[in-house]
Amino acid sequence: MQTPILTIDEQSNIEAGSWFSKLSQPLREAILSRSHVRRLADGAMLSSRGAPAESWCGVAKGAVRVSSVSLSGKEITLTYVEPGVWFGDISLFDNFPHTHDSNAHGETTLLVVRKADFQDLLSHHVELYEALLRLNCRRLRLMFDMIEDLNTRPLSARLAKQILLLARGYGVKQGDETRIGLQLAQEDLAQLLGASRQRVNQELKGFERDGAVRIEPTRLVVLSKDKLLALAER
Repeated sequence: MQTPILTIDEQSNIEAGSWFSKLSQPLREAILSRSHVRRLADGAMLSSRGAPAESWCGVAKGAVRVSSVSLSGKEITLTYVEPGVWFGDISLFDNFPHTHDSNAHGETTLLVVRKADFQDLLSHHVELYEALLRLNCRRLRLMFDMIEDLNTRPLSARLAKQILLLARGYGVKQGDETRIGLQLAQEDLAQLLGASRQRVNQELKGFERDGAVRIEPTRLVVLSKDKLLALAER
């Protein structure tokens, strides 16, 4: 498979992505042939709220922080798009402007497909329509799960679940431990969970006392996934 110029790790992240890896080989090759590589420094803006949609992207390295600004002017993090995940297709389908801001979180590498090339792919590959429909159904289910969790589960359970998700997407095994490679401040975690930094800090200290995690500056280390799973299921 011919791939744009990526490092071995970046190429592996794209090809191993749970959605991309299930596409047929002809479609994967067609997408890659229409992609170009874009490398962003930490904090660099990819798109802004209200701007017209111009591209469809896959994360090959790093993360994309999706955020919004509240009526009071506070910036709120909604999610982090991890390696192997493709995004930006919704605005290309409905032709409405971007609804949120997106910035690189850490040094980030993207595969970028321009709007015209995206539309050309759709016109020649019915499979892509079906695959993107499944992808957006999954996104919708995850959104419903998140809303349900926010309204029915305690913060400790939601925090444990979020840490497990971050470990799955960014975890680096080190013996029996899993270090979360994504650099996050406790305020970032709090924004993801719709809670205050103080409450998240209290819960994390409790997790640490229980031997589930170890807190390091801007990093979390998972010591016991089983303990986190038990907390998440409360």
